[in-house]
Amino acid sequence: LLIALVILTRQPSHKLPHSRKPAFSVGCFEKHFEHFTTCAFAGVLQVSGMRVYTSGDVEAVNGTDVRLKCTFDSSAKINPELVIVSWTFKPLSGGRPVFMYLCQKPYLPPDGIFKKRVHWAGDIMGSDASIILREVKFIYNGTYTCQVTNPPDVHGPVGEIRLRVVKTASFNELLYLVLAIGGGIAAVVFCLIVIVSCRRCKRKHRQRQLEGDEEVPRKERKDPTAW
Repeated sequence: LLIALVILTRQPSHKLPHSRKPAFSVGCFEKHFEHFTTCAFAGVLQVSGMRVYTSGDVEAVNGTDVRLKCTFDSSAKINPELVIVSWTFKPLSGGRPVFMYLCQKPYLPPDGIFKKRVHWAGDIMGSDASIILREVKFIYNGTYTCQVTNPPDVHGPVGEIRLRVVKTASFNELLYLVLAIGGGIAAVVFCLIVIVSCRRCKRKHRQRQLEGDEEVPRKERKDPTAW
């Protein structure tokens, strides 16, 4: 991990997608380096309190956006200045980095198949390290790993998501979509029925009140011929 941080600090400025400055400030690197060095000497690197959760198998239609959900639990208090999120992609052969988040900033890949296709969709303080892939292609088929560190929680299992890009949605997804749309329509119709019924009840109640008010004066009237 330290080697990766050093490599990032030495990246040429022309390769960075959003800034002409180094991937992250020297102060940020020094802060991470100092903290990891202290943890190493103290033996804290043996702590394995970090837990990462992902959605497992995900299916997406070619050309659509897909959210790769990744959440985490840490036994230590979350420090956004020290949290590092690392996403990697492993196709049928080989592997490559997809995305990295550190020093409270997302760092997108400057080139490759994920250039301008990866977007940060997480919330560190909400224990969310999710990303979104835009307009997925068939070459995105593979396994995505999500790794999160929150010193002193720097060890723990990584989360895996197996993405399968297909031409059309599967029968199950179409069924879920139909059920969702049908459920939404049914809910709207039910609400309308309730509203109409309430209005009718209010009208009947007002009508009865008016009829009652009209009957009372009639009973109180006296016969003018009676003494």
